Amino acid sequence: MAVTKASAKFIKVSPRKVRQVLDLIRGRDVAAAEIVLAGLNKKSAYIIGKVLKSAVANAENNHSLERENLYISKICADQGPALKRSRAATMGRANMIKKRTSHVLLELDLRKDSKVKVKAEVKAKVKAKVKAKAKGGKK
Repeated sequence: MAVTKASAKFIKVSPRKVRQVLDLIRGRDVAAAEIVLAGLNKKSAYIIGKVLKSAVANAENNHSLERENLYISKICADQGPALKRSRAATMGRANMIKKRTSHVLLELDLRKDSKVKVKAEVKAKVKAKVKAKAKGGKK
């Protein structure tokens, strides 16, 4: 199986907020996930939508896969580095604020029940047959 990956790093949204959106689309088909993401009013939904489009483009261009056969096999949000900032407090003190970042990893895979063959596999078989005929014809 051809697993296709895409990632986004150093997103300025905390991983906890990103995981709320990821839980809604985990295991879904690409088309269904895009519909869910379009209906959400969250910053992380927009970013994850861009990562999903990137992964689909990678699958179509690099592995010659059809988007109808793809589903989200793995999606996770890990914590990135936290930006440390200070905020004024009472009596001249300063409190520390952590502005958290996250890294998103998305993997697409083919549905096992889909009977549609991958374009690249079909092309490879045709080339192999042509080569076999060419070798047999010269002898």
